[in-house]
Amino acid sequence: MARGNNAPMIDDSTSRPTDCFVRQTPAGLYCAPGGFYVDPMRPVDRAVVTHAHSDHARVGSRHYLAAEPSRHVLSGRMAGDADLQWLPYGQTITVGGVTVSFHPSGHMLGAAQVRMEYRGQVVVVTGDYKIDDDPTCQPWAPVQCHVLVTESTFGLPVYRWPDSTAEFASINAWWRRCRDAGKCAVLYGYAVGKSQRLIAGLDDSIGPIYTHGAVEKGNEAYRASGVSLQDTQAVASLSQKPDYRGAMVVAVPSAHGTPWLRRFGRISTAMASGWMAVRGARRRRSVDRGFVISDHVDWPSLQLAVQQCRPESVWVTHGYSAVVARYLNETGVHAIPLEGGRSVGSDDDVDSADDGDGDDQEAPS
Repeated sequence: MARGNNAPMIDDSTSRPTDCFVRQTPAGLYCAPGGFYVDPMRPVDRAVVTHAHSDHARVGSRHYLAAEPSRHVLSGRMAGDADLQWLPYGQTITVGGVTVSFHPSGHMLGAAQVRMEYRGQVVVVTGDYKIDDDPTCQPWAPVQCHVLVTESTFGLPVYRWPDSTAEFASINAWWRRCRDAGKCAVLYGYAVGKSQRLIAGLDDSIGPIYTHGAVEKGNEAYRASGVSLQDTQAVASLSQKPDYRGAMVVAVPSAHGTPWLRRFGRISTAMASGWMAVRGARRRRSVDRGFVISDHVDWPSLQLAVQQCRPESVWVTHGYSAVVARYLNETGVHAIPLEGGRSVGSDDDVDSADDGDGDDQEAPS
């Protein structure tokens, strides 16, 4: 994209963006002419939300704008009196002279990139995103811009995802072995987003699929949005204890090691996470198996996204921002980190071994 008259200028002496209508503040990314924040970190008057995970869609703001496909997921996670406004993918709304639109990010159902245009300058905030195939949400598509604000949760060269079809085949093969050994398979994934993707990839001819209550709540929101999932039953809804041998239980990570698991008898446990790409991560989580399934871009996908969006400047946030910015600068792409290093607040940063949504912190049900 050619530089416009109001393209962003960079003060190299401070390595911080200047002359852009979007700026970083203690409350998050702020669009000054529009008077709104993108994924604010504290309650504000007007919030534009990329997706329904709790570290991006925080409660307490007065007004919210989000992508229409996130309606059932997001509304179920907000206070009942929250003022929520919905905008379909690709449609525009003007806020204070700023043209705003949402575009699929591929992270989870309803997740969106936020495109903002003001006086010829275009800024795109990716939110969390992935390029891999996922039958439970619309795929990521590049949006050209002057400034790209990208996450970097897995922004190290070591993070390179295997083929997801092969990884799901490995999950189902593990489940069959559990069934043949008379065990119950327990697969950990975050309640909303990751778990639904996992369930969509399970072969339900192997056995029945049961869920943690928080996972089933996410399933209900997905089904209400028109997403097809295999049949599941919440463990807490069962009137009689079934024979769990040969079954699959999809649970949140915080259930691991708790008395909740005792009801399933002999079990084998597994974690599905991008962190499983690193040797030792499975051992630290004390699970039997680790499967590399992530809802974020890996290192090569992040580089591809930058190439296809063709920004003149890249702002890197939520992860290994300094590493990614340094690499991009070395390859001729102007980039700056919005944090000095690995951030603590990202939704993949629970004990450095979980992938997805912070909702696993609730008590098992």
